[in-house]
Amino acid sequence: MTRVYLYSDQPILAKGLEAVLTATGRFQLESSYSGIPELVERLQTGAPDILLLDLTPEVTFGVLSDIKRVVQECKLVLWVNAISTELAFQAMGLGVRGILRKTLPADLQVKCLQKVNEGELWFEKALTDSFLAAKRVVLSQREGQLITLLSHGLKNKEIASTLQISEGTVKVYLSRLFQKVGVKDRFELALFGLKNLTAGHAQPSEKPSRENNAPIPNLRSLVLERPVDRPAAPPPVAAFPGPRRSYRPGEY
Repeated sequence: MTRVYLYSDQPILAKGLEAVLTATGRFQLESSYSGIPELVERLQTGAPDILLLDLTPEVTFGVLSDIKRVVQECKLVLWVNAISTELAFQAMGLGVRGILRKTLPADLQVKCLQKVNEGELWFEKALTDSFLAAKRVVLSQREGQLITLLSHGLKNKEIASTLQISEGTVKVYLSRLFQKVGVKDRFELALFGLKNLTAGHAQPSEKPSRENNAPIPNLRSLVLERPVDRPAAPPPVAAFPGPRRSYRPGEY
């Protein structure tokens, strides 16, 4: 009997999946969780054969990273309505074994879990094709550090002090990053950083510092859909998550 844990914030869906899996006689939905902290705590005491994660807003790349560190051998499947190319690419890099759409018929839901349990992968062709049509952005360690600090709201002088480089060097890095990532200003670059920050590091309200020897986060290799769609104007300030810092006109 294949043991399955489910995380979902939709109890009706969880009950429906439990009925489908029980009817097969091959799967047992052993536990269902509606909160990430509760799930992670349970995983620390024992892992199932398959962990099915409903892709709610709480399930970020950082959460996936933390879960994979706790249960490295567990087969992880994302249960989604839709998923961005970036997150799908990063999830595959972490070792996620499948990305399963909720809208598929019940027999295909079961088939996915069966294939994953047998050691195979489950990624639909439309998803893998999107990787081929995407542009991969590979950031160096220094570039990742700089974007992270910018996302924390630091100004050029503070970034230079933290990285122990000159302000002029920071401006050169920023100018190159605007072109490399496909953004037009530091505001869009900061949003890019907030969207793609890895887990296990300081939150945007914290400022990394050399004095406390705090680790400076890096960014993974990323994929951006091609062509890069740029909005005509920056998003409203209210959409910027976390603390904000004002930037002077013309400042890199």
